[in-house]
Amino acid sequence: MATALEQNTLEAQLREAGTKNHARRVRREGKIPGVIYGAGKDSLPISVDPRHVLRILNSETGHNTIFDLALSGGERSKAMIVDWQYEPIKGKLLHIDLKRIALDKVLKVSVPIFLVGESAGVKQEGGIMEQMLRELEIECLPGDIPTHIDADVSHLTFGKVLRVAELPHSEKIKVLTDANQPVAHVTSVKEEVVATPEAAAAEAGAPAEPEVIKKGKQETDEEGAAAPTGKAEKAEKPEKAEKKEKK
Repeated sequence: MATALEQNTLEAQLREAGTKNHARRVRREGKIPGVIYGAGKDSLPISVDPRHVLRILNSETGHNTIFDLALSGGERSKAMIVDWQYEPIKGKLLHIDLKRIALDKVLKVSVPIFLVGESAGVKQEGGIMEQMLRELEIECLPGDIPTHIDADVSHLTFGKVLRVAELPHSEKIKVLTDANQPVAHVTSVKEEVVATPEAAAAEAGAPAEPEVIKKGKQETDEEGAAAPTGKAEKAEKPEKAEKKEKK
């Protein structure tokens, strides 16, 4: 199994720590701002070529890759990428954090878990494989960091769960993730409920909820006062009759 220790070099230039305008100027020059720290030394602001950083991030070992960092001031040390930021819309690298690495001291890292093999529950019972844990947290020397952990799922059937304790690993690696945590299992395919013709007909024939219709809606005049309704007009008729008697 390959490890994260690779023989490549990332060149970096020292820069002056400044404001956002300074960071924009670094990016206009085709570089990205960053910082290097660790190993009991001072933190230093640097600038690096984003293409070289992406080459490391997209490699087999990814962000766990340990490489040679060559500073313009003459410092040379082993380092790895511990944090990076992308521009949310265009996806360009904006900033990167590097950490100096001592090859004789253990590191805590997370490595990806790859499922291998065809599960009996998928092949013979028609289930689907669900992976619940995708990274394993481990502790080991830099030179022993694996690129990934292979998890054999060929024996999984319905009702069986692959847990962290069953994952293979070298004696040089200490697993920090809870041993009882599930990694993968076989689950059944969820069936889509299709309505029968009888159910559809019954639903179509069901009476709809009565719609409440407001009658006798009052119209308003230009001043906002309510116009008299028909009932009010009927109340005026006796009054007209009374006037005729007086004549």
